[in-house]
Amino acid sequence: MTNDVLQLTCDLIALPSITPDDAGCQPLIAQRLQAAGFACEHLRFGEVDNLWATHGSGDGPVLVLLGHTDVVPPGPCEAWASDPFTPTLRDGVLYGRGAADMKAGVAAFVIALERFVAAHPDHPGSVALLLTSDEEGDAIDGVRKVADVFRQRGQRIDWCITGEPSSKHLLGDLLRVGRRGSLSATLIVRGVQGHVAYPDKACNPIHQAAPALAELVARRWDEGFESFPPTSLQISNIHAGTGANNVIPGELQVLFNLRYNPHWAAEKLEAECESILRRHALDYAIHWHRSGEPFYTPEGPLRAAARAVLTQFAGKAPEESTGGGTSDARFIAPLGAHCIEIGPVNASIHKVDEHVRVAELEALPALYGALIERLLA
Repeated sequence: MTNDVLQLTCDLIALPSITPDDAGCQPLIAQRLQAAGFACEHLRFGEVDNLWATHGSGDGPVLVLLGHTDVVPPGPCEAWASDPFTPTLRDGVLYGRGAADMKAGVAAFVIALERFVAAHPDHPGSVALLLTSDEEGDAIDGVRKVADVFRQRGQRIDWCITGEPSSKHLLGDLLRVGRRGSLSATLIVRGVQGHVAYPDKACNPIHQAAPALAELVARRWDEGFESFPPTSLQISNIHAGTGANNVIPGELQVLFNLRYNPHWAAEKLEAECESILRRHALDYAIHWHRSGEPFYTPEGPLRAAARAVLTQFAGKAPEESTGGGTSDARFIAPLGAHCIEIGPVNASIHKVDEHVRVAELEALPALYGALIERLLA
């Protein structure tokens, strides 16, 4: 029975679901879950496929397993030891794009759900699987849009387990109990183009912006929040000029991102940043993109169950962390759900020769199954 998850993971890797193309992953999964008694709903928005599969009654708690079927592009295929969309086993390791992020987790979810409803056809509450093909892309028409549908319907979610690869060295050595918010900005600072020999006849936007950017970068935004690190602002790109060394540019473009903890909301951070820009009297325009607000899961049944199960699988209590980037749980948490993330080792994600250890893969369904059992059985 353990080989079921290996076969399903291989089947999913073989479908080149480069974001936002699902490439047939969700229909394959829906067919299996319908055969197991799940009600499946396909929610397509734009070019994005979303699958909502549910089993159980409206009474009792609602547990959702959350994942994505899309993957990042593989890059040059010749850089891989084997074709990225041909699942390949070598020395107890499964290679392929999406092997760790996150087709192993999705396959393990499916196997765990099939086993659980077979053993507990009349289980209390509801168990569900939510998949999107827009996690690695813009994340506009995926779980963000589905969460809007859930709000309109009044769909309650009590607990959410995301299968993102979160373990560091050994399956179950890390339990993600929150994530920072992410806020991105595209800043345009306007000046006056001119000859470098006549700066009095021009206005250099680089010179104008430099003190403001230095203040943004040097600011200590906070001291952290519980297990969250301090809020961080990072400039990721600066561009100006014509390419000539004797022309003062007329415009400067700066891209920066804030990763922030629950001390802040996006609106407040935007206001703080713009107050600095105004104080330096810049002629500017700025476009903000709110990727998601931070979330944090306090102590409760979900976190306690996860700690117990991961201790059993890893042999010691997991590190409980709010680090890393963002995940689609940021759209589910505002619905009132407690959210955690548990998945395979993340060392190879988005890399050439992405992989997952077969022993780790074959343990995943039992890990997720134990969590479902503790919460619903």
